[in-house]
Amino acid sequence: MSRLLAISGSLRSGSSNTAVIQALAQLAPAGVEVAIYAGLADLPPFNPDLDGAVSLPAVDALRSELQRADAVLISSPEYAHGVPGVLKNALDWVVGSGELIDKPVALVNVSPRSTYAHAQLAETLKTMSARINPDASITLTLSGRPADAAAVLADRSAADALRSALASLIESTCPL
Repeated sequence: MSRLLAISGSLRSGSSNTAVIQALAQLAPAGVEVAIYAGLADLPPFNPDLDGAVSLPAVDALRSELQRADAVLISSPEYAHGVPGVLKNALDWVVGSGELIDKPVALVNVSPRSTYAHAQLAETLKTMSARINPDASITLTLSGRPADAAAVLADRSAADALRSALASLIESTCPL
């Protein structure tokens, strides 16, 4: 069984990014578990002085989820031409511990106008030695539409693109 960890870079209720990962979980084929990481808001601000010096349950939980995952999919918004602070904070917590080293990663962008954050996120992940899968990294056009998993699944184009991205990401976890 493959285990994929899906992360939304948004804390907003009704987020299109969260809707996409919820839809993705419903599209997973048999033998593939999609776990949705919901602890982004619980992570303390990154402080290297605290890393390893004190018990940080939220950080430990993130690291554990990443360790258990065969691959990671991140759907992130763009704020002020950048990666949301909460997502960057999560990544900062795992730079030194290495959970993303050589891990297949897919990036999903829900707005064709959001190009800066996507590029910044890719650069950060490459620096962390993650293996970004370009075939599994897609841009959907969901801007201005209802943001829930049912709406994403009802959009044939979006659902087909997610299925294709999911298949590519799964394949990258155990290439033939």
